[in-house]
Amino acid sequence: MKKIELNIVALSHSVSQSNNYAVVLGETEGTRRLPIVIGSFEAQAIAVAMERMAPNRPLTHDLFKNTLEAFQIQIQEVVINNLLDGVFYARLVCERNGEAIEIDSRTSDALALAVRFGCPIFTFEFILDAAGVVLEEEEIGEEDQPPSSSSSSSAVSTAAGNPLASYTIEALTRMLEEVLAEENYERAAEIRDEIERRKTQED
Repeated sequence: MKKIELNIVALSHSVSQSNNYAVVLGETEGTRRLPIVIGSFEAQAIAVAMERMAPNRPLTHDLFKNTLEAFQIQIQEVVINNLLDGVFYARLVCERNGEAIEIDSRTSDALALAVRFGCPIFTFEFILDAAGVVLEEEEIGEEDQPPSSSSSSSAVSTAAGNPLASYTIEALTRMLEEVLAEENYERAAEIRDEIERRKTQED
């Protein structure tokens, strides 16, 4: 079966499930999108990796990556290989000393690891036929591009409005250090967004 390569194009609150998030995958050569509902913990894990944030202590997915690398195991690719009763299934295709190893995984965990290893994500035609959506031409524009660090983290943010606008950059920088020390990565992403917005305006 031919594999179809996907990229993460958006990360946002789930419209259908208020307590969850949706990661949207898009064809690298096409207009179809594959939305997958994931938990808040996994959404945060994906956002932290996309932001290239450095936690004081390793998160669960960082720990797993470090463990694999300590045993010289690399994830070569992630494959979303099945869809049963609305549940996506995935596997990690790993390599160790030239030997290929496949590991069953929840799709959300597989995506969090794919971001950390920088490996490609694939699926199959029957999954896109069953659960994919096609964007209209005018919708493609911005969504066709991989999310920037600011768009990925702001999508995860739950704050209404922009209460950080009243702080100076120095205050925001101190606040960022404090929330990172507390391991509040969702809040840290919001603060980093505001700092980057200010810097962009100054340029």
